[in-house]
Amino acid sequence: MRTLFAAIVVLCLGAPGALLPDRAHAQGDNPVVVELFTSQGCSSCPPADAFLAQLAEQRDDVIALALHVDYWDYIGWPDRFAQHAFTKRQKGYARAGGWKTLYTPQAVIDGQHHAVGSRTGQVSALVDQHAARPSPVALEIARDGETLQIRAMPKDGPVGPVDVHVVRYTDSAEVDIPSGENAGKRLTYTHIVEEWDVAARWDGSGEFTAAVPVTGPAGVVVLVQSAGYGPILAAARLR
Repeated sequence: MRTLFAAIVVLCLGAPGALLPDRAHAQGDNPVVVELFTSQGCSSCPPADAFLAQLAEQRDDVIALALHVDYWDYIGWPDRFAQHAFTKRQKGYARAGGWKTLYTPQAVIDGQHHAVGSRTGQVSALVDQHAARPSPVALEIARDGETLQIRAMPKDGPVGPVDVHVVRYTDSAEVDIPSGENAGKRLTYTHIVEEWDVAARWDGSGEFTAAVPVTGPAGVVVLVQSAGYGPILAAARLR
């Protein structure tokens, strides 16, 4: 387990109304979102990367997202999937949650709880805990050509303010790593996030609808998340 001292410590370790056509609820009405903050430059990460793939394959109620951070690039291998925006998202969670550390591999479950991504029992227990909770938002998405239709409705009163995120990801990729902590390894990564955009800020009351342009074959995930890196209230996926 590696430690980096910087600005903060880093450790390396159904609603009313017409339904949308071809609607998607993404593995049921209450999928659990698991964000794995990982890096190709971290020797502790491959077991967590493998577990994320296994978790997504074995559980229909999980939406898995791998966010590759850039703060380990300096030690000898630049992660080609890394984006500084994902480092900022991880730091945002830390500030919002009062977490004293950032680390990889870090699994964040529904924007609320975190665990070392390779601690399979702990991550699975958190997923079970969140899967048992009802979602306060009914969310449906559908794709028509290059347009993504989004519809959301609070189930039991206002939930806002919330951000509506649109995420694009690649199913899997193999990478040869010739240098750095994982030198000489050929590693498989899955659910690799490529794009992350905030499509809208919603006050969380009444019905929300939006049409968002999407291009290409990459999978699409929509998240409804309390503003300021709060809990993820609803999620849906189109493959």
